Amino acid sequence: MRLNIDHRTSLIKQKALDLGFSFCGISKADFLTEEAENLEIWLSNSYNGKMDYMNNHFDKRLDPRLLVDDAKSVVSLLLNYYPSEIQKKDSEIKISKYAYGEDYHFVIKDKLKDLFEFIKTEIGEVGGRIFVDSAPVMDKAWAKKSGLGWIGKNSNLIHPKHGSFFFIAELILDLELAPDGPIKDYCGTCTRCIDECPTDAIIEPYVVDGSKCISYLTIELKDAILPNEFKGKMDNWMFGCDVCQDVCPWNRFSKPTSVASFSPHENLLKMSKADWTDLTEDVFHELFGNSAVKRTKFSGLKRNIDFLR
Repeated sequence: MRLNIDHRTSLIKQKALDLGFSFCGISKADFLTEEAENLEIWLSNSYNGKMDYMNNHFDKRLDPRLLVDDAKSVVSLLLNYYPSEIQKKDSEIKISKYAYGEDYHFVIKDKLKDLFEFIKTEIGEVGGRIFVDSAPVMDKAWAKKSGLGWIGKNSNLIHPKHGSFFFIAELILDLELAPDGPIKDYCGTCTRCIDECPTDAIIEPYVVDGSKCISYLTIELKDAILPNEFKGKMDNWMFGCDVCQDVCPWNRFSKPTSVASFSPHENLLKMSKADWTDLTEDVFHELFGNSAVKRTKFSGLKRNIDFLR
């Protein structure tokens, strides 16, 4: 017997939670009209810095039907990564919380594969693709459309009961599901993220100049030396930056993740400033062999650490 739209939607959402995802929302696979104009302006102002790939596949970023034939639904999923412990204050040299543990790409992809197999087993022949930062998909826009939060003034998705320390992933399917509606923006008059950004990267509410963002500078920018204009402004971040999330009042609701894979390496939180300054390649591989930090390679992380001196 063919499942009706509400039944199959409910099945998918429940299975997502059973697999450990924090939240699951649905939106109709359609063209992102509002985001199209904003993205065009953002790119025209070169806020992507040297992330030239952001200029590619403009239409695909905005229309999931160009990524999956006959796409009808976008299933958005959130996975909490907020740690139960954070780096010691005396370490001074900091790493973004999302990179404490195992590389999220692999953890989430495994869960998505299981969810997709469940859908095909329980519902029938369904076409689609899974996405974890692996294609031109505007994940925050889809999560917003599916009611999983609103886009804050720092450009992060904020859930009203659990804050913003989440990974976002998608399943784009040629299956019709019952869409959820968006929720309202609760940022109000708060400007903490704007006021506290060390490099003034949030140039106006909801607009981030990526070329000034510490996460961009320490991860995406591949230059041998970081721009001198940011000397003394990096707030001791060597990989990524959490300032605009740490100061956000909504993150007082953040709860530690239950995903064991996101727990930090046992020695990571013990590292002092001297340990980071004297970091060797062997220790780098020991700490970050399965971490997203390996994207920078040892040379990139050393570049960042040396810039903080």
